[in-house]
Amino acid sequence: MTEMHRVQIEYCTQCRWLPRAAWLAQELLTTFETELTELSLKPGTGGVFVVRVDDEVVWDRREQGFPEPTAVKRLVRDRVAPGKSLGHSDK
Repeated sequence: MTEMHRVQIEYCTQCRWLPRAAWLAQELLTTFETELTELSLKPGTGGVFVVRVDDEVVWDRREQGFPEPTAVKRLVRDRVAPGKSLGHSDK
């Protein structure tokens, strides 16, 4: 049995960032469909946009700006499937 992982994307409802969070969630679920047991979207406020893998923050908009999907995919991959190729996203 392979270890399964949880991803959480917390986004600001006041800023209307649900579409951005949902799009990133779709990208991650498509890429890591066999490695993730759960991907949740967590409504927040105050300009929050944070991506967590197994409760560890891997991306925080306040420190790093908005993420490109490829950057988040690399960070998630490094935690959930270190040997996995991301194809064109690895370049």
